[in-house]
Amino acid sequence: KVAAEVEASELDTVLMLRRLQNTCRVFRNKVAAEVEEIESKAGDDFDFGMVVALVNGKRGREAEVMNDADGGIWSAGQVVGLIDSIPTCQELMDEMMTEAEETVCVRLRSLVSMGGPRIRSRL
Repeated sequence: KVAAEVEASELDTVLMLRRLQNTCRVFRNKVAAEVEEIESKAGDDFDFGMVVALVNGKRGREAEVMNDADGGIWSAGQVVGLIDSIPTCQELMDEMMTEAEETVCVRLRSLVSMGGPRIRSRL
Protein backbone atom coordinates (compact mmCIF):
# COMPACT_ATOMS: atom_id res chain seq x y z
CA LYS A 1 0.00 0.00 0.00
CA VAL A 2 2.80 2.41 0.81
CA ALA A 3 4.27 2.29 -2.70
CA ALA A 4 0.80 2.83 -4.17
CA GLU A 5 0.30 5.95 -2.05
CA VAL A 6 3.62 7.46 -3.12
CA GLU A 7 3.02 6.74 -6.81
CA ALA A 8 -0.62 7.89 -6.85
CA SER A 9 -2.02 11.01 -8.46
CA GLU A 10 -5.11 12.95 -7.45
CA LEU A 11 -6.98 10.95 -10.11
CA ASP A 12 -6.36 7.63 -8.34
CA THR A 13 -9.47 7.75 -6.17
CA VAL A 14 -13.04 6.74 -6.92
CA LEU A 15 -16.43 7.54 -5.40
CA MET A 16 -18.47 4.47 -4.58
CA LEU A 17 -21.83 3.58 -3.04
CA ARG A 18 -23.48 6.72 -4.41
CA ARG A 19 -26.70 4.91 -5.22
CA LEU A 20 -27.07 4.10 -1.52
CA GLN A 21 -26.56 7.75 -0.59
CA ASN A 22 -23.54 6.59 1.41
CA THR A 23 -20.81 7.90 -0.88
CA CYS A 24 -17.22 7.29 0.08
CA ARG A 25 -13.96 8.12 -1.70
CA VAL A 26 -11.51 5.23 -1.84
CA PHE A 27 -8.22 4.45 -3.52
CA ARG A 28 -8.71 3.15 -7.06
CA ASN A 29 -7.71 -0.52 -7.06
CA LYS A 30 -9.05 -3.89 -8.22
CA VAL A 31 -11.65 -4.18 -5.47
CA ALA A 32 -12.88 -0.61 -6.02
CA ALA A 33 -13.19 -1.33 -9.76
CA GLU A 34 -15.19 -4.47 -9.03
CA VAL A 35 -17.54 -2.56 -6.71
CA GLU A 36 -17.92 0.18 -9.36
CA GLU A 37 -18.81 -2.40 -11.99
CA ILE A 38 -21.38 -4.14 -9.78
CA GLU A 39 -22.95 -0.82 -8.80
CA SER A 40 -23.06 0.36 -12.42
CA LYS A 41 -24.57 -2.87 -13.79
CA ALA A 42 -27.20 -3.10 -11.06
CA GLY A 43 -28.33 0.49 -11.54
CA ASP A 44 -31.36 1.34 -9.42
CA ASP A 45 -31.51 -2.27 -8.19
CA PHE A 46 -28.13 -1.92 -6.46
CA ASP A 47 -28.12 -3.17 -2.90
CA PHE A 48 -25.33 -3.11 -0.31
CA GLY A 49 -25.57 -6.88 0.01
CA MET A 50 -24.15 -7.14 -3.51
CA VAL A 51 -20.80 -5.71 -2.39
CA VAL A 52 -20.65 -6.29 1.36
CA ALA A 53 -18.04 -9.05 1.00
CA LEU A 54 -15.84 -6.68 -1.02
CA VAL A 55 -16.06 -3.61 1.20
CA ASN A 56 -16.18 -5.03 4.71
CA GLY A 57 -13.60 -3.81 7.18
CA LYS A 58 -12.20 -7.26 7.97
CA ARG A 59 -11.13 -7.72 4.36
CA GLY A 60 -9.52 -4.28 4.31
CA ARG A 61 -7.62 -4.91 7.54
CA GLU A 62 -6.35 -8.27 6.24
CA ALA A 63 -5.17 -6.59 3.03
CA GLU A 64 -3.36 -3.95 5.07
CA VAL A 65 -1.59 -6.59 7.19
CA MET A 66 -0.55 -8.40 4.00
CA ASN A 67 0.52 -5.08 2.40
CA ASP A 68 -1.86 -5.86 -0.48
CA ALA A 69 -3.04 -2.59 -2.04
CA ASP A 70 -5.57 -4.50 -4.16
CA GLY A 71 -6.90 -6.74 -1.40
CA GLY A 72 -9.64 -4.44 -0.13
CA ILE A 73 -10.87 -0.89 -0.19
CA TRP A 74 -9.22 1.88 1.78
CA SER A 75 -10.32 5.45 2.18
CA ALA A 76 -8.21 7.96 0.33
CA GLY A 77 -8.87 11.57 -0.54
CA GLN A 78 -7.59 13.42 -3.57
CA VAL A 79 -4.70 14.62 -1.43
CA VAL A 80 -3.14 11.19 -2.04
CA GLY A 81 -1.64 12.81 -5.15
CA LEU A 82 0.48 15.09 -2.94
CA ILE A 83 2.19 12.25 -1.06
CA ASP A 84 5.78 11.84 -2.22
CA SER A 85 7.28 9.98 0.74
CA ILE A 86 6.33 8.05 3.86
CA PRO A 87 8.71 9.31 6.56
CA THR A 88 9.03 7.92 10.06
CA CYS A 89 7.55 10.05 12.84
CA GLN A 90 11.05 11.19 13.79
CA GLU A 91 11.89 12.15 10.19
CA LEU A 92 8.62 14.06 9.89
CA MET A 93 9.19 15.98 13.13
CA ASP A 94 12.79 16.79 12.18
CA GLU A 95 11.66 18.08 8.78
CA MET A 96 8.90 20.19 10.32
CA MET A 97 11.27 21.68 12.89
CA THR A 98 13.86 22.49 10.23
CA GLU A 99 11.24 24.18 8.03
CA ALA A 100 9.86 26.15 10.99
CA GLU A 101 13.33 27.23 12.03
CA GLU A 102 14.19 28.33 8.49
CA THR A 103 10.93 30.24 8.21
CA VAL A 104 11.49 32.10 11.45
CA CYS A 105 15.18 32.77 10.83
CA VAL A 106 14.87 33.77 7.17
CA ARG A 107 11.40 35.23 6.65
CA LEU A 108 10.85 36.62 10.11
CA ARG A 109 14.41 37.74 10.84
CA SER A 110 13.29 41.09 12.23
CA LEU A 111 11.20 39.35 14.91
CA VAL A 112 13.99 37.24 16.42
CA SER A 113 17.45 37.90 17.72
CA MET A 114 19.86 36.09 15.42
CA GLY A 115 22.57 36.09 18.10
CA GLY A 116 20.45 34.18 20.62
CA PRO A 117 19.93 30.45 21.07
CA ARG A 118 18.47 28.43 18.20
CA ILE A 119 14.71 27.93 18.26
CA ARG A 120 15.02 24.18 18.63
CA SER A 121 17.02 24.51 21.84
CA ARG A 122 14.22 26.58 23.40
CA LEU A 123 11.65 23.85 22.80
